[in-house]
Amino acid sequence: MAILSVNAGSSTLKFSIYPVDQGVVQPSVLVGSYEGLEPNGAPTLKYGFEGKFKSIPLECASGDPFACALNQLKELVLTLPNIPKIQAIAHRIVHGGSLFTNSVISTPSILNELSKLNALAPLHQPHNIEGVRAFATAFPDIPQVLCFDTAFHKTVSEIESAFALPTEITSEGVRRYGFHGLSYQYIIGALLDSSKRAQGRVLMAHLGNGASLCAALGGRSIATTMGFSALDGLMMGTRAGSLDAGVLLYLLDKGYTSEQLEKLLYKKSGLLGVSGISADMRKLRASHDPSAMKAIEIFTHRVVRESGAMIACLEGLDVIGFSGGIGEHDHQLRQAVCEKLSWLGIKLDQDLNYYATKDEISKISTEDSPIEVWVVPTDEGLVAARDAQALLAMC
Repeated sequence: MAILSVNAGSSTLKFSIYPVDQGVVQPSVLVGSYEGLEPNGAPTLKYGFEGKFKSIPLECASGDPFACALNQLKELVLTLPNIPKIQAIAHRIVHGGSLFTNSVISTPSILNELSKLNALAPLHQPHNIEGVRAFATAFPDIPQVLCFDTAFHKTVSEIESAFALPTEITSEGVRRYGFHGLSYQYIIGALLDSSKRAQGRVLMAHLGNGASLCAALGGRSIATTMGFSALDGLMMGTRAGSLDAGVLLYLLDKGYTSEQLEKLLYKKSGLLGVSGISADMRKLRASHDPSAMKAIEIFTHRVVRESGAMIACLEGLDVIGFSGGIGEHDHQLRQAVCEKLSWLGIKLDQDLNYYATKDEISKISTEDSPIEVWVVPTDEGLVAARDAQALLAMC
């Protein structure tokens, strides 16, 4: 048997298949993604394993590329050799709100409740939910398990999660939730398996197109930079991160509509907004444009600045773990952040940092560094698959 983990976006569909052996979820035997699923896009499937990938265009006569992708994926699962029978499909759901702090088996009423949170994560939540509905139609006899990015932060204290707003507003659930929880659950698990110090004060940095930090103590989240929505905290690929609310009032006075503000905050700010070039850190590194360097410097500064807040919540630091597309692959960013935090005593091994493997967890600090620094390639799909298997075992 196996678990199919999926992450449905507005124009993408990522998937991984994890075999289950005697109740234990094993490493994936197939990973892949569909891109170009937007209207008038050029849908393409890329799939494979262990660095050997195949790309093929998706032929779609029906005009619904997502439905065509599901049909092709279903055929792929049934016809490829060595793919075990799928016993459940695990979905990444960005926002679980106050009601859903553990993974659940999907029902129509649960999906309706989750739809009420669409405005809090408009880039992700609506597409996550529509993806569940589409998979339920394509795979009608297979349980759909919902795994929430907010769930890992359920251990954050009421004081840490509170906003300084009137009770009539906060009583409606307006508070800090935090995100990237599936990634953080994987990162802390990998660190606990690799380092005795990870039982102490850990700063995790999930840095990618979406970016956040998480402070963990004893393996549990106690603070994180994202809040009520996925807009808060660090500068991101197209999101500004923390922003003075007065700026929004100013823009409203200038005539911005709510739709314009949403587009500005979610799609036109961050690395893209500052550089005017790209939201992709790799393209900015390759550019000689001063605005690209400015975007990188602001991004680095914001990571360091917010790290200070997380370290203060932890009252010290024992371990740093870098993850996400930027955190795993950009050795210059890791070096710059560690240099800015060198007052803590961090000693980075330059060679280990430069040659850090992209496939497995790697320690990049020196042996005498009082704070360990690790690179942790994350696997959100594996966490979702484990949650799904555990839930099915209870049923």
